[in-house]
Amino acid sequence: MKIRLKISKAHYESVRQELETAGIGIEDTAPYVLTEADSPGVFLDVRTAEGERMKLAANEIVFIESYGHNVDVHAKSGVFAGSDPLYRIAAELDPDRFIRVSNSVIVARKHVKKIRPSLSMKFVLTLSDGTLVDVTRSYYGAFREFFHI
Repeated sequence: MKIRLKISKAHYESVRQELETAGIGIEDTAPYVLTEADSPGVFLDVRTAEGERMKLAANEIVFIESYGHNVDVHAKSGVFAGSDPLYRIAAELDPDRFIRVSNSVIVARKHVKKIRPSLSMKFVLTLSDGTLVDVTRSYYGAFREFFHI
C-alpha cells in the first residue's frame, strides 16, 4: 500500500519513518492521503472580488454553492469565487468534515448550528453565519447518516 502525506514539516520525517518501518510506502501520487487531525486539510484555489487568486484553507469554509457555471465559496473571511466545478471541489474535501446537501450546496459540518425538519423529507439548516440552507430529498438519507439522526 502506498499513501501520500499531507502533514506539517515538524512531523513529516518521524511519521514517514514509522510508516515505512511498518511496510507502508510514501508516494506523492498515491490515492490515499494521511493528514493531521487539526490540519486545515486541502486548500482551494479561489479568486477574491478584485480577481486576485489565492489559496483558501478548507477549515475556513462555511459552505459552497454553485449556480450555473459559477461557484461561490462562503468562508469566515468573505465570499470567494471558486475556480473548479462543484463536483471537483466535493472530491477534494474531507468527507468527514463536509457534506453535499443538494445538487448545488456543500456545507461544513462544524458550521451547522441548527437542523430543523421540514415537510416532504427535507431539513432546513442554519449555518454559523446565519444562512439558511435546504437539504433536499435526494440528500436526506445521506444527511441523516452523516449527522447520526
